[in-house]
Amino acid sequence: MYAVIRAGGKQYRVAPGDVIRVEKTGSDNGTVQFGDVLAVSGKEGEIARPQSQARVVGQVVEEGRADKILVFHYKRKKQYKKLRGHRQPFTAVRITEIAYDGQTFSAPELPQRHPKVKKARPAEAEEAAEMKTAAPAKKKAGKKKTAAKKAPKKK
Repeated sequence: MYAVIRAGGKQYRVAPGDVIRVEKTGSDNGTVQFGDVLAVSGKEGEIARPQSQARVVGQVVEEGRADKILVFHYKRKKQYKKLRGHRQPFTAVRITEIAYDGQTFSAPELPQRHPKVKKARPAEAEEAAEMKTAAPAKKKAGKKKTAAKKAPKKK
């Protein structure tokens, strides 16, 4: 099942489990609800305009700013140049649920991520690391190169 929603002046085709980037939106406890549902697919090959309440719920995955876009204004022969940059803010949303006509389609739950635990280094490895940093290697003194004077050219 999928739905077509409107968010931030754009339309998106979403299914449970999809991650989309929409214009920056405010969220309550990390969830976003899209009420402007334009179309919903029902059974195989059927698409309907929701007359009743249809809703799409998502979970905020990330908030950030997109890549920089350079805006360059230029007028020839007038010595006019203006360069500005712009980074559009976005919110990445993972679609968790599509509800329509008494039916609810949910995305499978993602497994919880646990941070990796750093392993302690053995004492022998620490001693070897200390010995390497304690005695730096001596550099060889090389001969200095002298610039040869050029004789003036004769005409």
